[in-house]
Amino acid sequence: MADVSEVLMSVLSTIRVPRPGDRVHKDECVFSFANPEAEGGLYVCMNSFLGFGAQYVERHHNKNGQRAYLHIKRTRKAQKDEDANSDSPKKPIRLAIGIEGGFDIEQEQYEEEVKVVLFPDKQEVTLEDLTTMPDVVRERVSLSMTGLVSADSVSHTIQVQQWDGEVRQESRHAADLSQLDNGVKIPPSGWKCDVCGLEENLWMNLSDGKILCGRRYFDGSGGNNHALAHFQQTGYPLAVKLGTITPDGADVYSYEEDDMVLDSKLPEHLSHFGIDMMTMEKTERTMTELEIAANQRMGEWEVIQESGATLQPLTGPGFTGMSNLGNSCYLNSVMQVLFTVPDFQRKYASNIEKIFANAPSDPTHDFKTQVAKLGHALLSGEYSKPAHDSEDNPSGDQVGIAPRMFKALVGRGHPEFSTNRQQDAQEFFLHFINMVERNCRYGENPSEAFRFLVEERIVCQQSNKVKYTQRVDYIVQLPVPMEQATNADELQEVEQKRQEAEAAGVPPPPTPRAYIPFDACLDALSEPETLVDFWSSAVHAKTTASKTTSFASFPDYLVIQIKKFTFGLDWVPKKLDVSIDVPETLDLSSLRGTGLQPGEEVLPEVAPPPLMTPDVEVKAPVLDDSTVSQLCEMGFPLEACRKAVYCTGNTGIDAAMNWVMGHMDDPDFSAPMVLPCGSSAPGSTPTETLSEEHLATIVSMGFGRDQATRALRATSNVLERAVDWIFSHLDDLESMEVSEGGRSAAESEGGREPPPGPRVRDGDGKYELFGFISHMGTSTMCGHYVCHIKKDEQWVIFNDQKVCASEKPPKDLGYLYFYRRATE
Repeated sequence: MADVSEVLMSVLSTIRVPRPGDRVHKDECVFSFANPEAEGGLYVCMNSFLGFGAQYVERHHNKNGQRAYLHIKRTRKAQKDEDANSDSPKKPIRLAIGIEGGFDIEQEQYEEEVKVVLFPDKQEVTLEDLTTMPDVVRERVSLSMTGLVSADSVSHTIQVQQWDGEVRQESRHAADLSQLDNGVKIPPSGWKCDVCGLEENLWMNLSDGKILCGRRYFDGSGGNNHALAHFQQTGYPLAVKLGTITPDGADVYSYEEDDMVLDSKLPEHLSHFGIDMMTMEKTERTMTELEIAANQRMGEWEVIQESGATLQPLTGPGFTGMSNLGNSCYLNSVMQVLFTVPDFQRKYASNIEKIFANAPSDPTHDFKTQVAKLGHALLSGEYSKPAHDSEDNPSGDQVGIAPRMFKALVGRGHPEFSTNRQQDAQEFFLHFINMVERNCRYGENPSEAFRFLVEERIVCQQSNKVKYTQRVDYIVQLPVPMEQATNADELQEVEQKRQEAEAAGVPPPPTPRAYIPFDACLDALSEPETLVDFWSSAVHAKTTASKTTSFASFPDYLVIQIKKFTFGLDWVPKKLDVSIDVPETLDLSSLRGTGLQPGEEVLPEVAPPPLMTPDVEVKAPVLDDSTVSQLCEMGFPLEACRKAVYCTGNTGIDAAMNWVMGHMDDPDFSAPMVLPCGSSAPGSTPTETLSEEHLATIVSMGFGRDQATRALRATSNVLERAVDWIFSHLDDLESMEVSEGGRSAAESEGGREPPPGPRVRDGDGKYELFGFISHMGTSTMCGHYVCHIKKDEQWVIFNDQKVCASEKPPKDLGYLYFYRRATE
């Protein structure tokens, strides 16, 4: 033991005690998905606080010279008798995670054994051993051990933060709510909707005492929207859900604030209509209970998840499940499909040793390292094992991997992907491809497999002159022409019955699914689009033009998005319930562009009138007045509407509306429209003092300080907008190095110059389907994603940790489809 004491004394200066704010990686290896429950446990460096599995700890010691590691080994506790005999797990009573009564995030109980291991001889030191050592050694090492054990791990801090869906704010209408003195008194039971007679999901308006039914849910259940319609007619903002009133409170909803709220004067407001809170009992499920039920009801979407069949579980290389980290199914589905593509396998999984050897001192922030780690885990089969609690594993659930470190890295700095909210799989696909592009500009770039050129041909209707442009894209967005439904007569008949039912105040019939031919979607894609108020450089005036879109190149791998998500007449986002006969083989050869044809005359290269800048008075921009007016009629500020139309290039109401929805939180949303640059060089704001904190945040994401400065100046020093700006202006930053984990891209890829212009692969336009991602739910912001991938002529369903052979892949209900070029 004296030798161990001497070794500890010699390395004492390298042993740190964790302080508040230190990142402690004690749940996951930085190079693999080894954890303290793994056979070899986890080694935490007592200097950097990085975690390493048994396979990688010696590599770290040899590279960095660090000798002291805290070894953590967890063993699952045996279930207590009362737990083993219980019929079901304890049900949550709060819409919360990580607090009493919420969803249980620590369902397993572990016994934890910790000790210090000194390399290279692997000498072990326990807390008990420290009692015989010199005071200076005992104090420093025991403080470090205790601090590491008690510290929250990074994964816990980021991914398992306490979340409480019941936290509600006091309504601004509660204090001085106007209540009509109309003599209405509400009985303690026997309630019905005043309009349709519904006897459940009833809400009483706290201003006039009207009892009306609640909103209709996406599956047709719920109410008939009469309480909402009453608010729209009267403006009375607050309603209480009957059946939830108890002495402890009730569900109160503010239609004007569009949220569940608190009403500190609820007893007084209820008493006005003869309701005594202290005598009321709950008879209806609260909104929290309904949301909890929805969160536990994933199995209801049977068709897409193939829940009605007993599926054969699959394990082994290429069949690794991924844990759902809380609405991370969009990420799981996209990454499963991407690592089916050989380009991504070669770039990351096959190069894992080289990537790990060149990783920076903190691999948790290195894009290549974390993507390689994920790819290797998915393809190796090392973690593709049945879940421990089911010997025969009929469900197909696996131990799988929990990609916490990867999710934290790819979402860092992004306003959406850094959260635990559900996201759009298509948006995440493009976000990840963008990150690949940024990190692979000086070498093999796997995103080239998806990259293609789009040809746009615009014909001025007045001069008949043409303009050809090309742009890079990675995904084909396929319109859904609802008017082409093969069951259009049935849909029209049901719609008529629905209108009649609403007029009569009775529940409407269920809406059938629309069946759309895939060829009709392709035809809609190539259909000429009319551009109204197009500024023609040939006639120097606004006129009408037609635009057609075609392929200038065909990629090796083609991604097709079915545009199921749209806006209703009230501009409320909705999802189209459609079935499309998507083919397994596809020939797009007829959609290849031809370029400039003999006899065609090109429109002159003359710029349209410029925008006003802060210091120069010029002519106002040419904008589509009708689109601006439509946006203004929806209640948006005039200047915001003008920006939306300008920034989307007069391409129509849909594009402008999408711009508005994406920029509503901008601080200058309704400010007068100006160019994003001032009187100095483009993108500069010389008089503005930039936030050092914002600069540091962007630099930590792998960009240079000059790039961060330019981005912040171009976006008025707003961090979120600067991050979006820098991702969308990579081509403007050609001369600026993009660093990877502290190393410039040139250093990491041999210092080669980036190729001029986008590199695209081209070939035959014939494809075969190999994967698709499906979405369940009413919006991309909620619901669930799963993916189906064809492996060795067998369709496989990847539903988070569940991996099984698919019996009836629902190819007609997909959202994103992945094709590869067909081989003869």
